[in-house]
Order: sequence, then structure tokens, then C-alpha cells
Amino acid sequence: MNHQHTLQLLHSLRLTGMADALAQQLDQPTTYEELGFFERLSLLVNSESTCRDNRKIVRLLRQAKLRLNAHPADIDYRARRGLHKDTLAQLLQLDWIRHHRNLLIEGATGTGKTFLACALGQTACEHGFSVRYFRASRLFEMLTVAHGDGSFGKLLAQLAKTELLIIDDWGLDILTQQQRNDLLEVVEDRHGRGATLITSQLPSTHWHEAIGEPTLADAILDRLLHNATKLQLKGESMRKIHHSVDPL
Repeated sequence: MNHQHTLQLLHSLRLTGMADALAQQLDQPTTYEELGFFERLSLLVNSESTCRDNRKIVRLLRQAKLRLNAHPADIDYRARRGLHKDTLAQLLQLDWIRHHRNLLIEGATGTGKTFLACALGQTACEHGFSVRYFRASRLFEMLTVAHGDGSFGKLLAQLAKTELLIIDDWGLDILTQQQRNDLLEVVEDRHGRGATLITSQLPSTHWHEAIGEPTLADAILDRLLHNATKLQLKGESMRKIHHSVDPL
């Protein structure tokens, strides 16, 4: 069996990482000639594993549909908004996702809530967690449409299986009765099974009024808040701060 046939077989078996690594070994024989069989095989297997991990990350990011391409390295700690490196470093370890705990990011408009949420979502995808991002209004719209086309149960199942659900811009409007019912279904299905990250301009102390119906509000907030970490952002809009900085 010649080298080209072996490479074709690897591609047909979808072992593209291994095929690329083997092609590199064949193109650079002097680099690998002193390695033993198992050492070279290990390099091929490791290359295939890395390739699959990278493909999984790409797939998870595509499914997440994050609003921003945000990375933790780009987070600005210079502005006085109550954001500390040690706090975020702990969140970036993602133990709160592993233990199905929730995260609330509160603050005025422009303080960077969405950026932080997307940076955490990006990191979660890179560590193999499934993530879905929704603006609150869009999530409720999708749930309403799902009632009409008969896909409500399927959508609930998808949300229940998602390891990190991000709901952005929560609390801008008082919920309707249908939205209250739908939200309770979502949080009930996810309770103890997944982590939920919520960003809001509205302090959580006023969420009860935003939900609008005391009994349902109690049930929803009990599931969202009892195991939640709260991150309170303060200060001026980051857009205003960055706009005021003179270019270098």
C-alpha cells in the first residue's frame, strides 16, 4: 500500500487530522526519522484529537450564536465599574457551569454586560460546553412562534439540554401571562441540569415586579436566584469612555 492510498483512506474515514500529520511526516522525513513507531503514531493520534477538538469548538460557537465575538483577553479592567480580575478569573474556570449554577450580570446600559456574557460564552464553547445566546425579547418571540407551529416541546428540550443558556437584556418589559408561563417552563426544565446567565439593566430586587404575577414570579425567581452569583457593574458607559479616548 503506497503513501497516497493511505492518505486517501484516512480522509475517507474522516481522520483528516491524522492524514494531515502523516502528510507532514512524509514531507519532512528527516525531522521524524529518529522517532520510533509508537512515537510517530502518538503524534498522528494527538493531531487527530486536536483536529476534532477544534471542529467541535467551531460547531459549538456556530450553535451558540453569540452576539459579539468577545474574548476574555479583551476585557477592559481600567474603568471603575466594579469588575475585578480575580472575580472574573474564578468565573472563567467555569465551575459554576459544571455545577449548574446561575450568573446574573447587572448594570446600566453600556457597562459591558453583553460583552462579558459573550466572553464567558466563548470560553465555555472553547471548553466543550454547549451554549445558546438569546436576547430576552427574541427568546420569548421564538417560544411564541413554537406554540403556533407545534415545536414548543422540541424547543424546550433543546433549551433543557443546553449547558449554558445566556439571556441578554432581561427585564426591559413586563411579561405577559404567556411569557410568564413559558419562562417557568424553561427554568423548571433547566433547574439542576444547566447554568443560566442573565444580563439586566434592572436590579434583581425589581425582577418580581417585571415578571408581574406574584405566584409565578416566586416560582421563577426561586429557580433563578437561589444558587446564583451576582456581578454588579457600575460607572459610565464603556462606549462613552472608549469614544472619549484620543487615538494613539
